[in-house]
Amino acid sequence: MSPRKVTTDEHRWTQIRSAADKESAFICVHLWFQLFRDFPYHSCLPQCSLCALWLRDMAKGLPKRSENYSEWYNEIVKRADLAENSAVRGCMVIKPYGFAIWEKMQRALDDMFKATGHQNAYFPLFVPKSFLEKEEEHAEGFAKECAVVTHYRLKANPDGKGLVVDPNAKLEEELIIRPTSEAVIWNTYRNWIQSWRDLPLLINQWCNIVRWEMRTRLFLRTAEFLWQEGHTAHATEQEAIEETERMLGVYATFAEDWIGLPVIKGLKSPNERFAGAIETYCIEGLMQDGKALQCGTSHFLGQNFARAFDVKFVNKDNEQEYAWATSWGVSTRLMGALIMAHSDDQGLVLPPKLAPIQVVIVPIYKSPEDLAAISAKVDPLVTELRAAGILVKYDDNDNQRSGWKFAEYELRGVPVRLGLGMRDLEAGTVEVARRDTLTKESRPLDGIVEHITSLLDEIQANIYQKALDFREANTFRVDTWNEFKEQIEKGGFILAHWDGTAETEEKIKNETKATIRCIPLGAPSEEGSDLLTGAPSARRVVFARAY
Repeated sequence: MSPRKVTTDEHRWTQIRSAADKESAFICVHLWFQLFRDFPYHSCLPQCSLCALWLRDMAKGLPKRSENYSEWYNEIVKRADLAENSAVRGCMVIKPYGFAIWEKMQRALDDMFKATGHQNAYFPLFVPKSFLEKEEEHAEGFAKECAVVTHYRLKANPDGKGLVVDPNAKLEEELIIRPTSEAVIWNTYRNWIQSWRDLPLLINQWCNIVRWEMRTRLFLRTAEFLWQEGHTAHATEQEAIEETERMLGVYATFAEDWIGLPVIKGLKSPNERFAGAIETYCIEGLMQDGKALQCGTSHFLGQNFARAFDVKFVNKDNEQEYAWATSWGVSTRLMGALIMAHSDDQGLVLPPKLAPIQVVIVPIYKSPEDLAAISAKVDPLVTELRAAGILVKYDDNDNQRSGWKFAEYELRGVPVRLGLGMRDLEAGTVEVARRDTLTKESRPLDGIVEHITSLLDEIQANIYQKALDFREANTFRVDTWNEFKEQIEKGGFILAHWDGTAETEEKIKNETKATIRCIPLGAPSEEGSDLLTGAPSARRVVFARAY
């Protein structure tokens, strides 16, 4: 049997692929086009055979969720240009497009914090070790994750090139790079709080955090990450509890209204509480692989930190007492939640409220004259869209063909794409493509701004509804241990009875890798039996495997 004849186009494609490093090229498809600008990718059918070969290999490049969810997630983060691993082990570089999404999250949350009376401040990156030790449970909980500064100077290596730590520059007391800021903030509050008139004290901080991690994943778990942490002081226990629940509500509203992610609000079990907290409240989301992701926490700290740092105030009865505390935070882990909850096998899917580009306009043309004619129509449209508060980009860059741009903006999750060619100009129409449903239609240019405005709202609602439908379809009531073990392998939220003991919780975790994600707030009481021990139970809790 004679060997298969290699076509000219396939031979050329082989040459193109071998010209760049295979590993890096397949991680970042658009690199090929930056290297080979004359590469013909057509925006209309039929495609040339070379384009067909490119599409064949591009389809292979992005793993399918159903086949390798972890690899699919990693590839989307990289290929959508959100983040990459840094030269510093365990740390990431958030790229401009990814940071633009985070900035939109920040702005929305910051507005919500300020609407509830909070102010921003900034506290030191370094925490003296003695501060961390003052609240024993808190110290024990974070001890294994701490990065420690022991010296303050380097010097030239006397034995050769390079630098070494100067042994004469040892700090009198080690400094911890903040894993969280309760200790340094409550030491400061001692100087700020003397009277009931100084309360409540409602402070938020935007900063970075370091918690040493051995196994990392971009956005979900890194040694350094970005977050906000609220720290408040109150005159009464009830006020502090109300604040804790209020901020949990803020997080839930943000998750559902902005990220488009339905969440369950609940309390953590004692085993899962924040170190030093009396109660930890949380919001839990379900990702497309059936695993849970903790998306935010709000902690009622009681008087633990006030006692540890001697933060007292004179109350209205002219008596001294300790202040009551809360802390609450969300981080860049929300980026991971957004990606895993909504994206598909074609790439990133962004809710319009968080998209850096909500609408992209791509001209389809053959000559400079065509582009000029299209631009004359597009320029006033861009002005109208921006006046309507829509973030729009007109991509008239001639270094890539329109078909490549279509694929690139689909990968990057832009909610709406408008395609405009000479035939559209003649007909007074524009092609409107939706990223969430991968559908497109031809619409009259007249009234297109109003249509897009309502379409963006429709996409935001559809993304949320799709995630809600998924959660409801993957939430199961389970009553027996065998059912539990079978269902946990399939994923999803499991509502099951628990006898309330740490021992049972630990046994379930050890045998199935499932944890109690939360004890849902507002869930009705329901008499039953623990599915493992058979002991009495007053309510169902949410179990799942989790990130």
